[in-house]
Amino acid sequence: MIRLLTGFPDNVLALACEGHVTRQDYADVLIPAINAALDHHPKLRVYYEVTPQFTGIDAGAVWEDFRAGMEHLSRYERMACVTDVEWIRLAINAFRFLMPGALRVFPVSQTAEARRWIVADNP
Repeated sequence: MIRLLTGFPDNVLALACEGHVTRQDYADVLIPAINAALDHHPKLRVYYEVTPQFTGIDAGAVWEDFRAGMEHLSRYERMACVTDVEWIRLAINAFRFLMPGALRVFPVSQTAEARRWIVADNP
């Protein structure tokens, strides 16, 4: 499941993935949140936390993740991903060259640092 996180500035879309993530999670939570945020901001920062309770993701959800990322690619100013899931770290690093803004991957032990970085004035 994907849930939105609170306590971040308005230009930061913050979310957590936990349990099993499905395509429906993207349709119901992530895509509407991205569209709403982009209606109010020319550039968006994304904080993506993969919690220790994460158990997996459907293939359809992987496709939606890629599609959501590419659809508004030029409007992402900064992205932070917090995860200890190795295949997610590898996938992010493999597609890093597509990201026009700053992108950092943090281990779960550095969650506080990731949260500070995503809201900081400088990347």
